[in-house]
Amino acid sequence: MRKTTFISAILLSTFALTAWNKADDIPVGDLPADVKAVVETYTKILKDSASVEDAATAFAAIAGGTLVNENGSVANNTKQFGLKKDFNNFKHYAYPIQITRVNKTVSNGEGYGSKKIAGARYTVWIAKNDPAKGLPAPLTIIAPSGGAAKVVNVGSY
Repeated sequence: MRKTTFISAILLSTFALTAWNKADDIPVGDLPADVKAVVETYTKILKDSASVEDAATAFAAIAGGTLVNENGSVANNTKQFGLKKDFNNFKHYAYPIQITRVNKTVSNGEGYGSKKIAGARYTVWIAKNDPAKGLPAPLTIIAPSGGAAKVVNVGSY
């Protein structure tokens, strides 16, 4: 019994560290226009692409951090898992998108080498087309000062 309590405490602590703190939320209307444009571009790519390959080609322009290779192409793991999941499941999300929540923090950096990106980190939740299908899902974007905003996390849809 004591071992189970200890493991439960560790799991709860880990969840608390990785959960989005409501205190960091900002009003949806305060989402910067360039970040909102990246969210809209990503969802349009998911909606309009004929295949995951087509989506990956279009997505490379707005992807950053660990989602891309040094040459700027979408990483194979991103394409095979996160992007594929979003591509297949986006049919369950409202389009045009409905943003339900925005969380803003600061990232010291995601990715490696020339693809590392740091700055204001926005996690933006998108509503499903039918609330009975589940809760909104997040998309994370980093907007560096002096650079273009990039998607840094996919696979939640």
